[in-house]
Amino acid sequence: MITILLVDDEPLIRQGIRMILEAEPDLDVVGEAADGAEAVELAGRTQPDVVVMDVRMPRVDGLRATELLLRKDDPPRVLVLTTFGHDDYVHAALQAGASGFLLKRSTAEQVVNAVRTVADAQSLVFPDQVRALLTARPGSSWHGPRLTDRELEVLALVAEGFTNAEIAARLVLGVETVRTHVSHLIGKLSARDRTNAVVIAWTHGLLPRT
Repeated sequence: MITILLVDDEPLIRQGIRMILEAEPDLDVVGEAADGAEAVELAGRTQPDVVVMDVRMPRVDGLRATELLLRKDDPPRVLVLTTFGHDDYVHAALQAGASGFLLKRSTAEQVVNAVRTVADAQSLVFPDQVRALLTARPGSSWHGPRLTDRELEVLALVAEGFTNAEIAARLVLGVETVRTHVSHLIGKLSARDRTNAVVIAWTHGLLPRT
């Protein structure tokens, strides 16, 4: 069972997402919060697997709340709700530690799939709009450890959103081998997770830009 905390200052949005998620047998909404301060307090009591987090809220916004949540031991994954009105919010959310993004105009199926994907942590939840924003920004050269050709190949597929099993099938490798490559990539890039690794790679020109 995947447990979820919904955070949005609009009750109708929370109600709509709750109805979508609780229609699924493997998803359980354990709480709702109207702002970031309430979200941090409630997350401490409910220990959700995933927090679905709005950005613009009173008192404490979603970016600050994400930072605070991810400082905790065994933190939840954070899926950011966005309308993409400002691309700076996307970058700030990634810097705060968000694991993925969900458009507020997403379909019910997309909402369910995004929550499951973020909880599983084996592939990315980046709508095309987020990819375009990230890859369009000017980057800087990479001066860290050298990545092997195979690691760059795996990294490119991770950035496309493929899971370890899917990457293994495409490259005709064992899943454990792919998992090892991903682990090495995260270490060499000093990343928090595969999402952060891809963002760092885009930022430093290790992946093709659009």
